[in-house]
Amino acid sequence: MLCRLCDSERLTSVLDLGATPPCEKFLAPDELDLPEPTYPLHLRLCTDCLLLQIPALITPAETFTEYAYFSSYSDSWVRHAQTFVAQAIERLDLTAQSFVVEVASNDGYLLRHAVAAGIPCLGVEPSVNVGDAARAAGVPTETTFLDEDSAAKIRAAHRPADLVVANNVYAHVPDLRGFTRSLRELMADDGWLSIEVHHALNLLRLGQFDTIYHEHFQYYTVHSAQRALATAGLSVIDVELLDTHGGSLRLWARPTALGATPTGRVADVLRLERDADLHQADGYTQLRPRTEAVRHDLLRFLLDQRAAGKRVVGYGAPGKGNTLLNYCGIRTDLLEYTVDRNPYKHGRFTPGTRIPIHAPDRIELDRPDVVLVLPWNLETEITAQLRHIASWGAELVYPLPALHRADLTSHNEVNSATHSGKTGRGAR
Repeated sequence: MLCRLCDSERLTSVLDLGATPPCEKFLAPDELDLPEPTYPLHLRLCTDCLLLQIPALITPAETFTEYAYFSSYSDSWVRHAQTFVAQAIERLDLTAQSFVVEVASNDGYLLRHAVAAGIPCLGVEPSVNVGDAARAAGVPTETTFLDEDSAAKIRAAHRPADLVVANNVYAHVPDLRGFTRSLRELMADDGWLSIEVHHALNLLRLGQFDTIYHEHFQYYTVHSAQRALATAGLSVIDVELLDTHGGSLRLWARPTALGATPTGRVADVLRLERDADLHQADGYTQLRPRTEAVRHDLLRFLLDQRAAGKRVVGYGAPGKGNTLLNYCGIRTDLLEYTVDRNPYKHGRFTPGTRIPIHAPDRIELDRPDVVLVLPWNLETEITAQLRHIASWGAELVYPLPALHRADLTSHNEVNSATHSGKTGRGAR
């Protein structure tokens, strides 16, 4: 394995999660007796450029031609996108004469707000099914994978973009340098690029190992993102720390030729990373013991619930949840089923662990004793949605960053200790 950023052979193991199926390959009932391919899930660090990465064992086409994830099913994520569009309009002075392109635009969760503001835009989305949903919502969308060829065609057919948005896609591309050049091709020479991506600082510091799965090929600090963007003549001009996905970066980049001066926030975040020892290889050894502690605490909790005769079900069927379930070896004896708001997943089963997925109203029907939330990064949103389970004495439990119960007695987010005596925080 060579580093996909700098071609170095000097890669060292950070965390080996064993072998798991692709996290979004939910099984239909007639697939349960068929073989299910698994692939190693082994995180490594390039000791030369400090890019965290896993081997590219599956292709984006295998994951994204038809995709089970629809962004609009998260209310908080849609609000996040709406706020971003409003802020970008003000920051960049976007008007009806501007042009915005979003790469991996999903079901139009973000660009619908640009359409509503009268700003010309285009989504670039490889998944046919979610692209259809975007077009049905009135968002112009091209169904294609972004590469250098398709970027040149889009630029020629439309025009260079004043703003290119790449939310939660920069980790999903094995050809990192080629994809970065493609982003630059879409941009006007005085344009802007906005990238949102999970911050490896939180992955390491808080043990967020379930964000590691096969469609995430690399994991960024600002330090490593600067190096990646520089390969296409782009410079990080500003950075924001976001609460989304357990702690993300919003990177604002522009063509290096413009000579724009970075804001002080870039230096501030680089300093945070340096203080966490993430600008040297030794700092990455902290992830393994934190990951093992999460698994041990969660399994101990679930075994205690089973011994007490309590009924435990899940909430959500996100990709990260499948990393958690497979790494911990959780099956239906410990988690009877899970529910999800996405109808695409109803009647299917989680990959590897074969846990059935139902509609959310199943919880109200069965009234279980414990609900384990798999998309823990949406703690505030989901706690509000499930506060009513306290009416029959149920508990709402989040597994990460440390196992904790949600306080269902008030509208404030208060976490109480679990049986193990440990406390933790959910999504930042």
